[in-house]
Amino acid sequence: MVCTAVVADYRGLTVSQLTELRSQARNTDVYVRVVRNTLAKRAFKETEFECLTDALVGPTILALSKSDPGSAARLFKDFSKDNSKLDVRALSIGGKLYGKQDIDVLASLPTKDQAISMLMSVMQAPVSKLVRTINEVPTKLVRVIDAVK
Repeated sequence: MVCTAVVADYRGLTVSQLTELRSQARNTDVYVRVVRNTLAKRAFKETEFECLTDALVGPTILALSKSDPGSAARLFKDFSKDNSKLDVRALSIGGKLYGKQDIDVLASLPTKDQAISMLMSVMQAPVSKLVRTINEVPTKLVRVIDAVK
């Protein structure tokens, strides 16, 4: 299971906006907290999120996602559309550091359910084509008999 973390600067957001962000996070199963940088650096030491220590500067809000790798990035990206003051600094996926320009890539990842449905549609396509091809033979026969008639 891949854990992701997104670090952002929340300077300029009101309390009601932060409350709205937390509410959206609860609905998407994302853990969001305003953290102290020194404590976060200690907590990240010798973990896969240690690469984020350089991004922990100034007022920091942290979003962690364990169930869906793209949900934390999706949350911050969608929220920053309406609230331009939320500035994503960095994100980490499986111990690799990515810049804020890569949030679009991570946010566009499909959810688990979407990925499963995409896989199932790819698996179903050859079977449905085979059925259509097999069904075409009797259909052509009926057309030929109708034309001769």
